[in-house]
Amino acid sequence: MNPRPAVLLAGATGLVGGLALQRWLAKADGPLLLAPVRRSPGVTHPRLLALPGGWDETSIRTALESHGASLDAYACCLGTTIRKAGSREAFLEVDRDLVLALGGLAHRLGARQALLVSSVGASAQSGNFYLRVKGEAERGLCALGFERVDCLRPGLLLGERGERRPAEAMGQRLAPVANLLALGPLRRYRAIAADEVAAALVNLCGRAGEGRHVHEHDAIKALAGR
Repeated sequence: MNPRPAVLLAGATGLVGGLALQRWLAKADGPLLLAPVRRSPGVTHPRLLALPGGWDETSIRTALESHGASLDAYACCLGTTIRKAGSREAFLEVDRDLVLALGGLAHRLGARQALLVSSVGASAQSGNFYLRVKGEAERGLCALGFERVDCLRPGLLLGERGERRPAEAMGQRLAPVANLLALGPLRRYRAIAADEVAAALVNLCGRAGEGRHVHEHDAIKALAGR
């Protein structure tokens, strides 16, 4: 008997991660989901293993073995803000270091694919601290040895968060007008519904092929519709 497929989902209690979680659980043939969390995802399901504080390799390996599962993919939706983290150093610990620590763990446990929700404009050479960190996370994930890495680079995410982000809330109110003005090469900066990003992530999981693949606004919307 073949082992059941499993996905390590990081950020399951966040905006995109929570929506991706719902989509995966709604699929009758969906994978076993291992979700390391600091707080409850607010849902229970036979295919969901929420691992409070379960960021270590031993606990995740044990969970896989006890369910006869094989880890196929690492889906990372981790993300915070400098304001919420408290400092640039604390922000780095989440948006780069934790992303890569869990990525390394997933690769050692056999995952062939990594999927990362990053940001439009991400570049390890960027002069913008936020975009540089996102770019470093992408670059580091690609260096871990996964057969395939998919980097989703959305613009401003539209959706209801469980936390207060004033600047983002203002951006969401202005998004309809800003999107109309973002034409040509600027289309990639358009705001996008978080649920579309989640749908693209779920639809990309298990995709064949190798190498690094970057998906921006139009590609994400196309993937979401499949």
